[in-house]
Amino acid sequence: MDYTLETLEVYKLSEELSDQVWKIVIKWDYFHRDTIGKQLTRAADSVGANIAEGYGRYFFRESKQFYFYARASLLETKTWITKCMRRNIAEQKQWPDLLRKTELIHQKLNAYIKFVSHSATHNPK
Repeated sequence: MDYTLETLEVYKLSEELSDQVWKIVIKWDYFHRDTIGKQLTRAADSVGANIAEGYGRYFFRESKQFYFYARASLLETKTWITKCMRRNIAEQKQWPDLLRKTELIHQKLNAYIKFVSHSATHNPK
């Protein structure tokens, strides 16, 4: 099996989430796109970008720091989604699915951080 960034499940899920967010936000009117839309899109895009940057680092400790950034961006994404729900922005039926996806990514990201941490402590170098 190839172990590449593109095969890492948490990365693939984060990219799916950011693409879903993009498809939703791009249809909004100017005010919603300019206020919440930009913030939501940037936060969602940042999750995958930070996973990618961490994956590209040589040292586990340095990698982990970017995975922590990814987790923070994920929680920011979740915050913007809940604001959209409370403010009745766009179709209400799409938000619960996105929230479930953020929860799944959160679980998988935590597991990946734990895996990387464990690998770092057992590295023979």
